[in-house]
Amino acid sequence: MKINNHWLTTVARTPSPNFDERPDAKDISLLVIHCISLPPDEFGGIYIDQLFCNRLNPEEHPYFKDVYQLSVSAHVLIKRSGKIVQYVPFDKRAWHAGKSSYQGREQCNDYSIGIELEGTERIAYTQAQYRQLAAVIRLLLESYPHLSAQRIAGHSEIAPGRKTDPGESFDWQKLFSLLT
Repeated sequence: MKINNHWLTTVARTPSPNFDERPDAKDISLLVIHCISLPPDEFGGIYIDQLFCNRLNPEEHPYFKDVYQLSVSAHVLIKRSGKIVQYVPFDKRAWHAGKSSYQGREQCNDYSIGIELEGTERIAYTQAQYRQLAAVIRLLLESYPHLSAQRIAGHSEIAPGRKTDPGESFDWQKLFSLLT
């Protein structure tokens, strides 16, 4: 796997319409780790792709009536199996962080890359996810000079009180040990 023209090679691509231009395409200086499951606490379906591509059918599950009209995306999703899907090229602004702030700087979408893990705050993530997450992060650190291992945050850190992901089930120590 490599990064070519801001896309990961050898991974699935499912382009999302939910992105726009960054104010400064060279200012990619934060990685944000998220988690998602659709429906909540269920894994392995097609619904995350549908949400990020504005194709989620509100009639397929009661929960979808609350989220199907959201215009959201992430740059990358890592499924429970370790399969990676990329939705938005890294030089574009994916709509993953919402109202957010990191170290006093607002609007994290402007300068961050959003990585979703298929999971919940309460269920342990898989070994395959940690391995793939570390591999993606190493590539990003090599490719974008303003990123560093010290500038990796959970969604909960950039939107405290509003977001709780990736949650207590995420093992930060494991991730950082895989990055060294």
